[in-house]
Amino acid sequence: MEIITSSLQKTDQPITTTKKHIFILSGQSNMAGRGGVNNKQWDHVVPDDCKPDPSTIHRLNANLIYETAQEPLHADIDAAKTCGVGPGMSFANAVKEYIKGVIDLVPCAVGGTAIKEWDKGQKLYEDMVRRAKAAASSGGEIKAVLWYQGESDAMTEYDAECYKANMENLIQNIRSDLGLPSLPIIQVAIASGDEKYMEVVRKAQKAIDLPNVVCVDAKGLELKEDNLHLTTAAQVQLGHLLADAYLKHFG
Repeated sequence: MEIITSSLQKTDQPITTTKKHIFILSGQSNMAGRGGVNNKQWDHVVPDDCKPDPSTIHRLNANLIYETAQEPLHADIDAAKTCGVGPGMSFANAVKEYIKGVIDLVPCAVGGTAIKEWDKGQKLYEDMVRRAKAAASSGGEIKAVLWYQGESDAMTEYDAECYKANMENLIQNIRSDLGLPSLPIIQVAIASGDEKYMEVVRKAQKAIDLPNVVCVDAKGLELKEDNLHLTTAAQVQLGHLLADAYLKHFG
């Protein structure tokens, strides 16, 4: 909690303000969260690492209103699919122990989307920028974008080969449109997708060499029976990996 004293006060009592740390969660289904989802039904199992904390962790809902963050974070954003546990809540619960203030999560991920659907001018991109600006308009600082996407780009050689350039372009567009040229980006190297081109996408993700861009590798985390989506336990682990990366490089 920061203590700020205003010269305009009529008394000597300090004004207290809570610092707000904003994190954008974006990408496709593994960021939106499919942990605990089977046959289009979520099991409602929420691990302790993902429990809500009304005083500290909030999320911007689809109506651009802040509310208590709780699983599934993307239920009203990736609304055409059934959402479950993603990495966002375990990330926030891990980070809150090391930074002072409130954590505001801004879910933007939509399942099954290719990176070309996140081009500047496309609906997903414009929605993400609009939500990010709305989140910051009530005060607070956008601290990082957490990005997990790429499975849809592992389906063809062309898309996989273009991934590095497309991702770099996306990063530059986000930074430019938000007026944050050094905005940290923490991307996840995919752990699943079409095996023929998955490694091409992973190589591209790891090869991005822009300032303040780091990569967390999801490979080795447990996958569900669909061999595409992370299990609930794996999502919790990923949240911790993302938190470790943030605290190490940007915290």
